[in-house]
Amino acid sequence: MTETADRTRRRWLVLAVAVAGQAATSTLVYGLPFLIPALRAAEGLDLAQAGGITVAPVLGVLVALIAWGAAADRFGERVVMTIGMTGTGVGALAAALLPGIPALAASLVVAGVFSASISAASGRAVLGWFGPTERGLAMGIRQTCQPIGVGIAALALPPVAGAFGYRAALLVPAALCLVCAVLVALALLDPPRQPAKSVAATRSPYRGGRLVRVHLASALLVVPQFVAGTFALTYLVSEQDWNPVAAGALLAAVQALGAAGRIGAGVWSDRVASRMRPMRTIAAGAALALVLWAIGDQVAPWLAAVGLVATMVISVTDNGLGFTATAELAGPFWAGRALGIQNTGQNAVALAVAPVFGALVPAAGWVWALLIAAVVPVAAMALTPVKGEGIG
Repeated sequence: MTETADRTRRRWLVLAVAVAGQAATSTLVYGLPFLIPALRAAEGLDLAQAGGITVAPVLGVLVALIAWGAAADRFGERVVMTIGMTGTGVGALAAALLPGIPALAASLVVAGVFSASISAASGRAVLGWFGPTERGLAMGIRQTCQPIGVGIAALALPPVAGAFGYRAALLVPAALCLVCAVLVALALLDPPRQPAKSVAATRSPYRGGRLVRVHLASALLVVPQFVAGTFALTYLVSEQDWNPVAAGALLAAVQALGAAGRIGAGVWSDRVASRMRPMRTIAAGAALALVLWAIGDQVAPWLAAVGLVATMVISVTDNGLGFTATAELAGPFWAGRALGIQNTGQNAVALAVAPVFGALVPAAGWVWALLIAAVVPVAAMALTPVKGEGIG
């Protein structure tokens, strides 16, 4: 096998392992909203309280991302991801077994802290193995991990919770994370590291405002994604009288469309040599989808379902673009930290969406809550730094 062929084989192996690891953690970090009906029934919680508990892992992610990114910059991706996958699995196991709501929430936060390592380190690994002309595709594939993980959660968690309780359902992400910890330890390969060619290569990439604007626009675009992802099942069950298992099956199928959309957006960005122009277009689409959902809520259930599905699909396709742009602007010596900052902003917004939107719905109704949410991606369009973009 030639050196080029060996490198090709290795980079796709790294990408596959990164997707598997991030998908496993996503079943916990982003899949818990599918347990909201079971959690409310078992514990007597209102919508805002249950939503707050299901985003507890996101709080853990939020406080740890930058530190894990710095660790990946210094120690490499393999060791960081192995520790992170193991800790996430153990935290999820504790959440399933320890009694009481406080112990549940604390265990989920701890699991989130460890899962933060995967976001920064796996993205850094993909950046190191793929060049600029394929990076959008590679990052798009890597970003399918979240829809895959959420899709697994949508299929597995509601029926397990219905049969054995929501605590038993937490054993699903625990098992997935522990299995993937072994996979990462055995198969993940750190990319070759090149010495800095100049002092400029190691300087902070935050000089000027472009990278900051990428972070801000990406954070705002989390709002439509998490409005749909957190409340879709609850909306279909409580407002449209769907069966929870049937709704979960639909939403799992939607995740496949979202995964395909992320790959398509990555290829699109490679073809047009721009991450920001496609990202701005996607922001416009997310705003329109939320408006369609709001109109459908008043006009016809089928139209509301179309708007909901459109929001879920469109709102996730930009993630890989912001992630890729961040890595490219930061460069290899700052990528881990910059990706940590990128994800910190996104998860800070995600953490606020569940309780804020959960409180807004009973106060203003679904229509106004959705229309208010639609304003946010419009603001993201204005922040997206299209002018003067270059990739490499």
